[in-house]
Amino acid sequence: MTSEFVRLEVADGVGTIRLDRPKMNAISLQVQDELRAAAAEATGRADVRAVVVWGGERVFAAGNDVKEMADMSYVDMVDRVDALQGAVTAVARIPKPVVAAVNGYALGGGCELALAADVRFAAENAVLGQPEVLLGIIPGAGGTQRLARLVGPSRAKELLFSGRFVKAEEALAIGLVDRVVPADQVYAEAVAWAGQFAAAAPYALRAIKDAVDRGLESDLETGLAIERQHFASAFATEDRTIGMTSFIENGPGKASFVGR
Repeated sequence: MTSEFVRLEVADGVGTIRLDRPKMNAISLQVQDELRAAAAEATGRADVRAVVVWGGERVFAAGNDVKEMADMSYVDMVDRVDALQGAVTAVARIPKPVVAAVNGYALGGGCELALAADVRFAAENAVLGQPEVLLGIIPGAGGTQRLARLVGPSRAKELLFSGRFVKAEEALAIGLVDRVVPADQVYAEAVAWAGQFAAAAPYALRAIKDAVDRGLESDLETGLAIERQHFASAFATEDRTIGMTSFIENGPGKASFVGR
C-alpha cells in the first residue's frame, strides 16, 4: 500500500513511524490504515530493533478526524470501529521497544496513539488529553483502557469525565509521560533511547514486552506462568549462549548479540 500520510523511516536499527498529515495530523480513516501498515512493516523488518512514533516538530496528533466522523451513523461506526481501534492496537503490539515522541498536541486519538507506546517523551510545550466527552462520545481506540492502566482508574476517570487538557509537567507528575525535555530535543531523545536497543538481544526484548503486557491483562498467577514460559524459551536462543558466555569471560554488558 502506498502511504500518503504515514511512513516508516529506518536508520541505525531505529524505525520512525512518522505521521505527516498537515496541519494537525488528524487521524483519518486513511491514516488509521496507514498506521496499521507501518506497524506491520516495523514488526516484520529485522533491521528495526526499536521504534519511535513521531508527528513532527509542531504536533503529535490532534485527534481523530472529527469532520470525517461527524456524518457517520451507528451502523457506519460499527463497521469501522474495529479498524479504528486496530490501528492503535497494531502499534501497541509491535514486539519491540516503542517510544512516542510528543511535540505539541496529543489529544483524543493522538493521545491514544501515544498511550500505545511503551514509554512517552514529551516536549515542555506538549499537551495531552482525552476530550471526547466534550463531543458527546467516548474514546474508542483504547483510551478508557490504556489510560486507566497507566495512571490508575480514579485519575483516568477524572481526565475522561472532564475532557480537560494536561500540560507536560502534570503529565509527568501523574505518570502519563516518562520524560519532559525541550521541544527541539524530543525526537533526538527518543531516538537515543530507542537506539540503545539496536545491538540488544531482540528475542529477550520481545519476551519482556509480551510478559509485561499480557501479565497486566491477567491475574498474578497467570502472569507468572507467562513469565516462566518466556524465561525457559530464552534458553533456546543463540543470544542467550552468547550473553552468558560473554558475562563469564568478560563481565556484564559486553556481549555482541546476533539476533537469533
